[in-house]
Amino acid sequence: MAAKKIKGKKEIKIVNIVVSTALEKDVPLEKMAATLPNTEYNPEQFPGLVLRIKDPKTSALIFSSGKVVCTGAKTLEDVSKSILSIIKSLKKLNIIVTIKPEITVQNIVASGSIGMSLNLNYLGLNLPNTEYEPEQFPGLVHKLKGTRATFLLFSNGKIVCTGTRTEEEVHEATDKLIENLTKLLNK
Repeated sequence: MAAKKIKGKKEIKIVNIVVSTALEKDVPLEKMAATLPNTEYNPEQFPGLVLRIKDPKTSALIFSSGKVVCTGAKTLEDVSKSILSIIKSLKKLNIIVTIKPEITVQNIVASGSIGMSLNLNYLGLNLPNTEYEPEQFPGLVHKLKGTRATFLLFSNGKIVCTGTRTEEEVHEATDKLIENLTKLLNK
């Protein structure tokens, strides 16, 4: 038996949104690192500057070309606030960003529960597109066919979903996962 139903339902929430954008301005990273707090810049190890933003709690990688990767936001509203915070920081250095940066979601990470206990050994053998090596990691990795989503499944029914780009995709993929698991169990 691969799973047993528990009283409960799907619960999933977004825990991290990764986005990229371009400010269309060159950014003097050394000046930024010397002037602004909460920055890390070590060009010998990595060409980008890390800016930690306190509210909302996010981090941004900023490159001299003006390209930015922002991570840590839980909502798209927090993403926008973080990008505005970066633009305000640059304004302090007399770098005026005149465009409204186009934000591209690269990845959404969500976690939660599907409300059922899972027999990962059974699923590892019978669920396609899976990797399960319990000696190395206690979760089963499942690439959901026909989607961008990849899931980590744990025996207690907890899940992590990654690879999606919209909240709708997260929920569609999770529903499809539950449907696939239910079909497999009712064979």
